Amino acid sequence: MNESIIKSVRSLPPLPETAIKVQEVCANPLGSVAELTKVIEKDPMLTANLLKAANSPLYGFAREIKTLSQAVSLFGLATVRGFAIASIVKNSIAPDLSPYGISAERFVQLCQLQNALMVRWYGIFDRAKLEELSPASFLFSIGRLVMANEIVRTDRTALFQEIAFRSGFEAAEFEVLESSYQEVSAEIFSHWHFETALIETIRYSKDPSLANSGIAEHARALRVVQIATEFPNGVSEASAAKAVKAAAEYGMPAQALENVIKTLASRDGAGARSN
Repeated sequence: MNESIIKSVRSLPPLPETAIKVQEVCANPLGSVAELTKVIEKDPMLTANLLKAANSPLYGFAREIKTLSQAVSLFGLATVRGFAIASIVKNSIAPDLSPYGISAERFVQLCQLQNALMVRWYGIFDRAKLEELSPASFLFSIGRLVMANEIVRTDRTALFQEIAFRSGFEAAEFEVLESSYQEVSAEIFSHWHFETALIETIRYSKDPSLANSGIAEHARALRVVQIATEFPNGVSEASAAKAVKAAAEYGMPAQALENVIKTLASRDGAGARSN
């Protein structure tokens, strides 16, 4: 990994108190919706964003969600954890996302889209695995916040965008910064002492064939979601087709994935597109 990126990650401030408390509640086998609600309600911005997400068409809840406790209960601890950490980390890093041509708000919308796809897809056939996959699907793009700041700091935005236009953002990231966003995201959560399974799931989602048997399925699932929600545009016909093909090759429920993608694209709740 690029040495300047490593330095940027290691210079990140500690997680804010709210994030630490969210982690503690969710890591505790006895942690409850009531406890997590008490932590989050102390952060008005996070509370407002969570309620806004709960009422987004992406998640398809049947009724209007009016209270934080309702939102936490419906989402579940794992999903709320991912949402809270992603929002808090964005504010901690204070990114300049101009190299990607998007706003910080759009970045969070994309995180929500990634998570909604994972939750809806795995919720059909293996809900238990969402305990780890739900937060991972929210957090795997976090490395791009650090990468964007590094591109701006070193005045390489024009070069980065030129390569991205020609070859895509993943290729541009590797050519300009000699790093993948999955590796950078994994380093960030290692720096903050997250659990090994989440870190390695994110790290090996770039190439799931390198993952050990304990996290291989999770890495494959994350990779499928990454392909489907192509950054920064979201879901397109091309990305959906690639994701369904990848799921089939991995031996995962491809038809269920296709159905979920169609639902998300039609709702367009986070800027998902059908090009």
